[in-house]
Parts: sequence; structure tokens; C-alpha cells
Amino acid sequence: MKRFWLVIAAAAIFATFYGYRYIKANFTVALPVFPAAAKTVWLDQNWSRQTSAWFHHADQGTLTFNIPFEWFTALEQPSLTLGEAGLLSDPAYLGRYGLIVDPADTDPIHLPIGFARGNTMPQPDGTPWLNPGTHAPMTGFGLTCAACHTGRFTYKGTEVLVDGAPALTNLDKLRTGVGLSLLFTRYLPFRFDRFARRILGPAPAATAVADLRAQLDNNLALANTIHTLDVKVAPLSVPEGFARLDALNRIGNTVFGLDLNAPQNYVATSAPVHYPRIWDASWFTWVQYNASIEQPMVRNAGEALGVSAYVNLSGGPALFNSSVQIEHIFQIEQALAGRQPDAQNGFSGLRPPKWPAGLLPPIDTQMAAKGAALYASLCQGCHLPPVNDAAFWSSTRWLPANDAGERYLDPVVVPITEIGTDPAQATDMHNRKLVLPAALGIGQTDFGPALGTLVEKVVDRWYATQSPPIPDAVRQQMSGNRPNGIQAPLAYKARPLDGIWSTPPYLHNGSVPSLYALLSPVAERPRTFFLGSREYDPVNVGYSEAPFEGGFEVDTSMPGNLNTGHEFNDGTGTGIIGRRLQPDERRALVEYLKTI
Repeated sequence: MKRFWLVIAAAAIFATFYGYRYIKANFTVALPVFPAAAKTVWLDQNWSRQTSAWFHHADQGTLTFNIPFEWFTALEQPSLTLGEAGLLSDPAYLGRYGLIVDPADTDPIHLPIGFARGNTMPQPDGTPWLNPGTHAPMTGFGLTCAACHTGRFTYKGTEVLVDGAPALTNLDKLRTGVGLSLLFTRYLPFRFDRFARRILGPAPAATAVADLRAQLDNNLALANTIHTLDVKVAPLSVPEGFARLDALNRIGNTVFGLDLNAPQNYVATSAPVHYPRIWDASWFTWVQYNASIEQPMVRNAGEALGVSAYVNLSGGPALFNSSVQIEHIFQIEQALAGRQPDAQNGFSGLRPPKWPAGLLPPIDTQMAAKGAALYASLCQGCHLPPVNDAAFWSSTRWLPANDAGERYLDPVVVPITEIGTDPAQATDMHNRKLVLPAALGIGQTDFGPALGTLVEKVVDRWYATQSPPIPDAVRQQMSGNRPNGIQAPLAYKARPLDGIWSTPPYLHNGSVPSLYALLSPVAERPRTFFLGSREYDPVNVGYSEAPFEGGFEVDTSMPGNLNTGHEFNDGTGTGIIGRRLQPDERRALVEYLKTI
């Protein structure tokens, strides 16, 4: 008998321990806790604070979390407790995902940068999402480009914010957190009751409560569909973590997998990339790391669709109708681009920040002078002279003016067989095929051209359905005076390096934590390091890469995370682009890169 009870006790302990591990692994969100900054500083980037504040919350028509704004502000944080868990929308909590709440924001809701409230929230069938109690339409809600393109670093207690720089957000964890919050709301009785009162009022009718529960069930059914697809492709997926996202594959999954209800088009997120900096990009011939998209409108409207803007792909007279806010997207691009850049005025839209000497240690000018010579001999053949040099503006990479009188910079595009960096982002787009119904009228199965055609149809429908329709000349202007060019070269582009000091980590997939490491041979680069820390390293120029609780460990041995290529080293071969640099030369080049 004693042995029997010992076996029972051991079984109970085993079940408790492994049950706890299972719950912790699948029903909690492990997040870092960051120290509060003593003060926050915005750097001067040629934008007024009004322009910057508008950019942070400009509605692009996205419905990222598939819930209305009113739900987001009523949900509680995803913790397994029957008591109140604190609101999901609490700025301090959202900050743990890497999101930024601007302390100067006077909105009483105080949403993080990159969150926007929109128009009426559509249901999957396009009809308005109604409050079950009041029957009033609820409000659309989602992320904007500012969520991924607003940077932040801290140094000795000061938080520095940079418009257009790569964000430190962890959007995959945010999606998980929202999903768990919805799940707990549905199945924890007291939590659902509190949620219902926040949405429906203090004494809701039983029918309204039942309808709200049904809405939750429908939302969770969609979430389960996405989860099932993610599990199916998980063996080939690469964890993204802080500061990275497999944006192109996710856009394709949303549009061609979920919106089209075609699970065969849903693929692994196997090519995470570091959120790119977006200053200057309005004037490039081709954008994306693999130089794949030509037209600004298609690029930006495609991003909105990828962040779950509503689109009708079911057919009928409303085919290609969407919630994408084309006019706002055009205004965002105008603010970023400014006027035609030239040698006298430089880039007149959003500019990169200058090294803040009053906040960070001063630049070693003697070292920087040595670094300038190294840059001229080793770097500017691909990345061009610095933008404050007359040679940049006289470069033959600036193309002749088009019919609109605009000149664009054609960045050098380097084959992956030469640059040697991780090939996944380029090869994924190059190789991806789709299964599409004839009703869409796309007529091709290559992912890039198909996406470009679909987005163009969405944009053209918006142009045509305005009252009055948008004139052809204005359409050309709103589309950036460029054709809808799509390509998928097995190559990556080399862009100007202005502001590079404010954009760690490095390489297109964020696999190198600092500029010093990037200038070192591959064997000397960290094999693993942590992302998510905000503490800036002004010596090596990067974020702190040390382990910390809740941080994300990058394993550069994984395909998709490779830190190879763009190497200065002895010998020849794939990825070696210049001679080996001595440590003092690397330091000199780092100091120079702080100046441009």
C-alpha cells in the first residue's frame, strides 16, 4: 500500500511539473522588463513634431489583430488569473513588446507609436462589425508603418527616439499576447464578465452577452485557423524575435493564404529581416532588401494588405474593394520623400539623424579622418560617397529625369553569390509559387508579380470608385510617377550609409550585432547574441548583445540567420569583399561611419 501511494505521489508531481511546463510554454508570454528612462529625446530629422506625431498614428486601413479598437481597450493582459490582470492597452505593458509610447502624446488613450484607429471595422464578409448591445458600428484598428520604422535606444538613462529607423518591436510575441488575451477572456468566467461590461455596459442584456460570446468564438476560430497553419509550416520557419520580421512571406501568407482562403499558399516564415531604415528610400529605383519593388504606392499598399487590411477577393462587383487608406498612404510617402533631392538641398523629407554629441560620447575626429580614407577605398564603390559629398550627387547612379521631372537613385545590386550574405530573403521570393483562381485575373503564379498585380488592382479600384474618380494625372502622381515594376533577383542592394550608426543590428537579417563585428572576419563575429536590449553601445555601434531575461537569442548557425558574407578578410571567395582590416582600422572606420 505504501508503494502504491508513493507511485501516486510521484505521478502527481510529474503531472504537476510537466503540466506547469506545458502551460508556461504555450499559455504565457515571456517578456523583458526594461528600466524606465529618466528622460526622452527626439533627434532633429527635418520633420516638425506635428508631422512626426501624425506619421505615428496615420490610419492605413489595417486591421492587424482582427478585433475592433473597443475590444483592444477592454481586453486584459494574458495572465492566468481570475482577478483583474491589468488592461492589455496599458502603455507600460505594451512597452515590454518593444513598442514606444511617446510621452508627448496628449491622446487620453495613449496608444503606442504605430497604432491607428480607423473607420468602421468590417467583418470578414465586409459588413460592419456591430456592438451587440448598442448595435453601433465598432472601430477599425491596426498597425501602421511607424510601428516597424521608429527606432529607439537608451544611453545612461536617456531614451533617444528616431523616426524612420528600425524598431525593436517583437510583433510575433504581440500577436501571441493578443491571442491569449482573447482566449482567456472567452474561457475564464469572471474575465469574460468584466469584458462584457466594458463593451456592453454595466447591466447588459442576456442576448447581447450571448452575441458577444459568439463574436469571440468567431474570432478565436480565425485565430485557430492561423495557428494550425503556423504549426504546419513551423519545421521550416525561423523565429524572428525583437527587431526582425519575415515581412514578404507574411504579406504573402495574409493575402494569398488567409484573404484568399487558400491554405496551400501559406508558407514558412523562413527569412526574417531587420526592419529597414526608410529615409532616402522614396528616391530609390528599387526598394526592399532584394531590390524587388519599384512603385511606392504598390509597396506601401501591399504592406497595408500584409498587416491585415480588409480586401475582398471573393469575387462579385466588389472584387478588390478594401479598407486600405490610399490617400493617407500617399501623404505618408510625400512626408518621407519631400521635394526632388539635389546637391544644394540634399534630401528634403525625412532625414537621418546626426550623431548626438551632447548625448553620446564625442567622435574621435583623428580616427574618423583615417576611417574616411578607408571608406573611400573599400566602401563607396557599392554604397556610394557619403550624401554630404558632391561626388554623391554627381554619381552616374542618379538616373536621368523621367516625364515628371524626377530623378531616382539606382542603388548597386550585388548578387548573393558575390556578397555571400544569407540568401533566404532573396531565394524565398524568387522561388515562391502560388495557386490562384482565374477570377482574380492575375494570370501568373510567381509570388512577386502576382502580388504586384493584385495590389495594383486594389489601388486602381480605389482610384476608380472615388467621387469623382481620381484623374489619370493625379493617379500617376499618387503612384509615385513610376510603373508597377516587380522583380526577384538573387541579389541584395547596397544603399547609402547615411545614419547607419542609428540602425543596429546589421546585415539584412540582423545577424550581426554591431558595426565593429560587421567589419570583422566572420569567424570573429558572435555566433549567438541577444536582441531586444535598448542599451546603446557607442564604441562598437550596436545594442548591448548580452543575455537578459525575456530577450531573444539569435543563433547564426540557422539558415535564415546566417551571419556570413560582406566580409573583410584575407583570401578570396564568396562573401569576401575586401582585405582584412586590422582592429585599429575597424575602429577608425566605425568612427567615420558615426559622422555620415
